[in-house]
Amino acid sequence: MPGAVPVLERKFARFGGAVEVEGGTEITGYASLFGDPDQGGDVVERGAYAASLKAAAAAGRSIKMLWQHDPAQPIGVWEQVREDERGLWVKGRILSEVAKGREAAALVAAGAIDGLSIGYRTVRAGRTTKGRRLLSELDLWEVSLVTFPMLPSARVGAKAEVSPLDRVLQDMAAAFDGARAELARGASRG
Repeated sequence: MPGAVPVLERKFARFGGAVEVEGGTEITGYASLFGDPDQGGDVVERGAYAASLKAAAAAGRSIKMLWQHDPAQPIGVWEQVREDERGLWVKGRILSEVAKGREAAALVAAGAIDGLSIGYRTVRAGRTTKGRRLLSELDLWEVSLVTFPMLPSARVGAKAEVSPLDRVLQDMAAAFDGARAELARGASRG
């Protein structure tokens, strides 16, 4: 169907072994690990993202940072997205100027959110000798921060301290969220 938005599949992974939050906003980690079956049984092959990353760079298109795969909730920018020998490594900044970004930064700093998930379209896939789907080429669209990752072998490493300004902003966001929740409870009683 011309003009239709492609259906994106999603794969989940926790931040890689080197998670860093600098000033409450910078994060790094692995959004996908090569050769590790996820909970859906899929395995991503080394090099699966190469063509997509090259095409995105040539077109000047960035890989989007979303909250829970919601295209209406971008929360930051990925400054680096690259393949290495282990998987798809990302480095980005959660934007504290965005309300959901402040919430996400606070949740990451607290350890409540530690997952990354990719939104992609399968270009080429086959089967492994064990019958698993082998993803050989993927068109990567976005990497999201998520609550429940699908790839359990990638874990959160370390987090840096949150800056005093970011702590104030996070506290303000929490206070507004609490007030909204209290208003909603009052409205539902009345």
